[in-house]
Amino acid sequence: MNQLGTVSDLRGKRVLVRSDLNVPLEHGTISDDGRIRASVPTIRELADQGARVVVLAHLGRPKGEPDPKYSLLPVAERLGELLGREVFFATDTVGENARSTVASLDDGDVALLENVRFNPGETSKDDAERGEFADLLAALADHFVSDGFGVVHRKQASVYDVAQRLPHSMGALVSAEVDVLRRLTEEPARPYVVVLGGAKVSDKLGVIDSLLDKADRLLVGGGMVFTFLKARGYEVGKSLLEEDQVDTCRDYLRRGEESGVQILLPTDIVVASEFPGSDTSAEASVVPADEMPADTIGLDIGPDSGKAFAEALADARTVFWNGPMGVFEFDDFAGGTRAVAEALTKVEGLTVVGGGDSAAAVRQLGFDETAFGHISTGGGASLEYLEGKQLPGLEVLGG
Repeated sequence: MNQLGTVSDLRGKRVLVRSDLNVPLEHGTISDDGRIRASVPTIRELADQGARVVVLAHLGRPKGEPDPKYSLLPVAERLGELLGREVFFATDTVGENARSTVASLDDGDVALLENVRFNPGETSKDDAERGEFADLLAALADHFVSDGFGVVHRKQASVYDVAQRLPHSMGALVSAEVDVLRRLTEEPARPYVVVLGGAKVSDKLGVIDSLLDKADRLLVGGGMVFTFLKARGYEVGKSLLEEDQVDTCRDYLRRGEESGVQILLPTDIVVASEFPGSDTSAEASVVPADEMPADTIGLDIGPDSGKAFAEALADARTVFWNGPMGVFEFDDFAGGTRAVAEALTKVEGLTVVGGGDSAAAVRQLGFDETAFGHISTGGGASLEYLEGKQLPGLEVLGG
């Protein structure tokens, strides 16, 4: 597949760049600009080459029609600050304003079009409807660059269909992500330790199935751990629980024992009487994992577990981490996530933070991002790649 560095001169060409700029907004203000910063190098490289750069992206999940709360205008402003140049903003995606904005670009200019998901064709399951939208997008440009790793697992117009209609290449961000994931799947340095957290076991069934054949240790925390604890016969109180996955978790524990893969579950849990909120004071306490009171909810792995997880990571040479260990947004329930992140900064080998909430936690807890080998911009895409699935946005590029 073509990578951006191998593409012939794009000076004066209109280049569509599909970036992942889906950042969290709080009252119209960007609370974490990590994905925007990750998208800057490819956009800057193209602009410096003299290309006329037209950036495509989505924000949130609007229902196929314009919705002011999902406008990319704040993103355009932040992107301009990071690039150190004006980013022209089109108030629609394929309408009159988009066409006139693109037509007015000079060599080296950058424009961002409004949220592609304001058009129902972007996410349509109907190939024809998606194709019609892709035709309109492709008419705006001479070349397409795929640089939104967080969406390459989606068969969507601006990710998949446009690449079928224009000469295309892979951006620097997607290229770096794929290189790292190949290192995780093709003869990783050992010991290979995987840390999984987050809310639901059901979100990670495929990746657990795949990694039980590849990893040396699997450390489990977050909301998903309570289904594993239930599989061991423990009381889990009011904690997040997927009853229909208890047998599956029991089978994973059995498979781990039979294959020699160590599955490490927490031995203590930070609990409270209720989920914390702005108007509640969920007082935290630590209990043994096998003695959770029935009237409590588990919200983090405990301090002993944090130490045990850190010890299990100490000699690792390859680590993949996806999902926080607890409700890290609240200080009382951030200890487990902090312990894992701190341990990763000391690993002498490849450490990969698998995007999503894990990446947000690293930034929110104040860690230096350069202390980690790689912070992915796409949690879901990373998981599907590790499962061995074909990702439409990569497949269409020839990879």
